[in-house]
Amino acid sequence: MSSFSLKSKSHWTTSGLRILDFLLVIFLGALIFSYRFDENFWETMPENYLYLILASSFLMTIIFSLMGVYEHLRGRSLWHLLKRLFYPWILCVLLLGLFALLTKTGAIYSRVWLVSWVSFSFIGLYFYRMVLVLCFRVLRAQGFNVRHIVIIGNGELLEKTIHTIQNHASMGYVIRSVIDPIKNQASLPEDLAGYLNNLKADEIWIALPLKNEELIREIIHQLRFSTITIHLIPDLLGLTLLRQDAFEMSGLPVLRLRTSPMKGSNELLKFLEDKILGFLIFVLLIPIMLLIMLSIKLTSPGPVFFKQKRYGLDNQEISVYKFRTMSIHQEDKKIIQATKDDSRITKLGRFLRRTSLDELPQFYNVLQGRMSIVGPRPHAVAHNEMYKELIDAYMLRHMVKPGITGWAQVNGFRGETDTLEKMKNRVEYDLFYIENWSLSFDLKIIFLTLYKGFINKNAY
Repeated sequence: MSSFSLKSKSHWTTSGLRILDFLLVIFLGALIFSYRFDENFWETMPENYLYLILASSFLMTIIFSLMGVYEHLRGRSLWHLLKRLFYPWILCVLLLGLFALLTKTGAIYSRVWLVSWVSFSFIGLYFYRMVLVLCFRVLRAQGFNVRHIVIIGNGELLEKTIHTIQNHASMGYVIRSVIDPIKNQASLPEDLAGYLNNLKADEIWIALPLKNEELIREIIHQLRFSTITIHLIPDLLGLTLLRQDAFEMSGLPVLRLRTSPMKGSNELLKFLEDKILGFLIFVLLIPIMLLIMLSIKLTSPGPVFFKQKRYGLDNQEISVYKFRTMSIHQEDKKIIQATKDDSRITKLGRFLRRTSLDELPQFYNVLQGRMSIVGPRPHAVAHNEMYKELIDAYMLRHMVKPGITGWAQVNGFRGETDTLEKMKNRVEYDLFYIENWSLSFDLKIIFLTLYKGFINKNAY
C-alpha cells in the first residue's frame, strides 16, 4: 500500500497550528462578545476589547511556542495533550490577570464575557487538537502518514521495542527491518547507509544494551554521511525511573533518570495551590478545630495536640501536628502503629481517627510550607528507617512534600500497614502520583477525598 506522509511538511503543520490557534481565539472572543451584548463585534469594534483579544492571541502564540505546545505528538496520549496545553494556557491567563491588576483595567471588561472567552477558548483549542490526533491515529492505523523504521537491537530491549510498535499501530511506525548484530555478527551491513536508503527507511532505532558502546559508535559512524533520524532506546529496563527526560547541558547530552516534578513553573503552581487553598480551608475549619480542642480537654487529661517527628521533602525531618487521640503513655523506642482494638486510643480519639479529623492541624504544616495538601502521607521516622531497607523505591516518596491526603489514600491504602505488601502498594500509588503530577490531578484527589468522605475502615 502506498502511504501518504506529512513528515516532509511538518514545519508547515506546526505553522498551520499556530495560525489556527491565533484565529480561533480571536473568533471565539468576537463570537462570545456578539452573543453576550447582542451586537456585531466587527461593526461596533470596541477598541479595548479588540486590543485585549489581539494582544492575548499574540501572547498565547509566543508562550505556546516557548513551552513546547507545538512539538510533535506522535505516539502521545490525549491526557498528555491536555497537560501540554493546560499549563501554558494557565500561564497566559495569569499574565493577563496580573497586567489587568497592575494597570487597573480589569473593571472595564465584562466578567461574564471574560470568563466565557477564556473557558471556551481552552476547550476549543483542546477539542480541535483532539480531533486531529484521533484522525491521524485512524489514518496511521490504515497505513497513511506512517514512518518506516529499521531497528538494530538485541535481547529483551529489542523484543520490548518491537512489541510496543506492533501493538500501537496508531503511532504510525512501520518496521521495515530488524537487525540483531550481537546474535548474528554478520548481520550488520557494511554499507548501512545504502541499505537503509534502499529500504526507504525514515528512521533507525538503536535498541542495544549500553555495554555495547563500541557497536553503537560504529553504527553512528557508518551513518555519518546520512541525514536519517536516529533514535537510541536506552537500556533502562528494571530501573525505577521518575519523570525521566533528556536535555543538553553546555553541549553535553544528559539523560535524567529521576527528578522531582516540583521544578520551575510547577513549583510555583504547587506553592500557590497550598497557600491559597490551605489558608481558605484552615479559616473554614477554625470553628470545627476549636470544638475538637475543647472536647479533647474535657474527655481526657493531657495536651490537645500530638507532635511527631517525620520525614518531609528531601528526607528532611519535620514536626507533624495532629489532635491527640491516645491516652498519655510512655513511648517505646520502637513505634507501634495503632491497631483495630488498640487500648491506647480514647473514645473520642477513635472517632477522630475514623473520620480523619485528627489530621486537621496539618493544615498549619501546609501554611508553614513543610507539607502540601496533596502528596504522599508522611510516615514515622522509625517506619522510614525500616521500609527504606525493604522497598527499593521507598525514599522516592520524599522528592515532593508530604501531604494531608494523597492518591494512595483515596484508593484505600491508608491506616495500618501490617504487611510489607500493603506498604508496597501504598508506595506504588505514591510514585504514580509523583510521576503524573499536575494541578488538575491534585484537584481530582481533593475532590475524591471530599466525595468519598473522610471515614475509612482502615483508619484506627
